[in-house]
Amino acid sequence: MADDPNIQHYNQPQRRKAEFHMPPNIIKKKVGGGGLSENILSKAQALLENNTVDFRPLGEMYLDALSKGIEQARTPPKGLETENIIAVMLYPAMQLKANGGMFHYPLITNIADKLIQFLEVITVIDAPALEIILAFHTTMRVVLLGQIKGNGGIRGAELMQALVDACYRYFEKNPENKEEKPYLTNETF
Repeated sequence: MADDPNIQHYNQPQRRKAEFHMPPNIIKKKVGGGGLSENILSKAQALLENNTVDFRPLGEMYLDALSKGIEQARTPPKGLETENIIAVMLYPAMQLKANGGMFHYPLITNIADKLIQFLEVITVIDAPALEIILAFHTTMRVVLLGQIKGNGGIRGAELMQALVDACYRYFEKNPENKEEKPYLTNETF
């Protein structure tokens, strides 16, 4: 059921896809192709599992970027398209998703994933959508500042479910989100 894209995106059609662009691997070009030995892969895995790097400064940087995107959505510059504002929020959400688990914060990864799914399907950023995005941001900040590593246990599951439920309620109460509006205005809020 989790593989069904409609379930993953709150039963909404996906309107955009957060994409990862692979930068050119200059070292691989110099060294050539081929695989890595099991020994090297095991050492790399152990390094990831035992890393003690503090993720909080990096996580805060991405949360601040997300906050700037939220603020931009609140008071958009004249003529700025919704797609551009959503892209500004998608990038830090993708970074939080990608890095959370690597630094022992899989709850951040899961929350960011659900935020990305929400951002991939909305067509307008109205006040209720912005409130949900802010709830995702606040929840990730609490997890990060509270240093809640792992999946957060029962409370983590409850937080996740509350965010998912809020997204479903949003789409039930805001069917007008299906109507595309090319620009945000201050009257949107």
